Amino acid sequence: MLSDTNQTILGLAPADFFYRVVFLATVFVIALIIEHLVIRVSRRALDASRIPSASIFLNVIRSIIWMFAILSVLQPVFGIQPTAFVTALGVTSIALSFGLQDTVSNLIGGLGLMLAGVIKPGDHVTIGDISGEVTDINWRSTIVRERTGRIQIIPNSVLNKTAFTHRTRWAITDVAVPVLVKPTADLDVVTKEIIEVAQELLTESLDLTFPIEVRFESITNVGVQALVHLHIRDSVQAEPVADKLVRALVGRLWLAGVES
Repeated sequence: MLSDTNQTILGLAPADFFYRVVFLATVFVIALIIEHLVIRVSRRALDASRIPSASIFLNVIRSIIWMFAILSVLQPVFGIQPTAFVTALGVTSIALSFGLQDTVSNLIGGLGLMLAGVIKPGDHVTIGDISGEVTDINWRSTIVRERTGRIQIIPNSVLNKTAFTHRTRWAITDVAVPVLVKPTADLDVVTKEIIEVAQELLTESLDLTFPIEVRFESITNVGVQALVHLHIRDSVQAEPVADKLVRALVGRLWLAGVES
């Protein structure tokens, strides 16, 4: 508050006040520049190394830069001894830790997963009933994008204690369509017909790196259970592909339940 514009500003001599403002602004600008340069170099270093690039590492770097920036202005601007501030911060941190256990667990869990190379952005994983691509790991959670586009947010502390599966390219692209075949049908003929139909209708949707497979898995009291494995491109949704194949196969004489 301005008590006497000719003598003091907020209890400080005008020269001292403006010195502190300029000092604070200068440190702020320098910290911004350092942050920009260090983050830029860090991104390149992470991309060039085996250490996975994720926002959790970059956020830790940002926190360190700004911590030093704050410490550097305490004495010149606010008249607070940095050592006293750090001591008070330590006591406060102990008190806050009881209320921030989940946050600390998520941070440590995320760093542990990344540094151990267990999971990184770009990995395709299955976690419980969630399957998709890991898009980011931040200080709190791991972000997984499913093929449908739905975003799943999993706390790092939970992921750190949960078993998950890394998915291969075969599994990522696979669309399994169940088909029930008459027990009297010629399975070789059935296989050939299904593959021909799929190739004719779905060529633009399929990843031709993998062949179309028809696997006969079990015999039931009503027929032979088959599973058609199609492999789709990254931009293609699984449900429309399966729907199109099923519609094309409906009424085939070798299907169980279809009258000859």
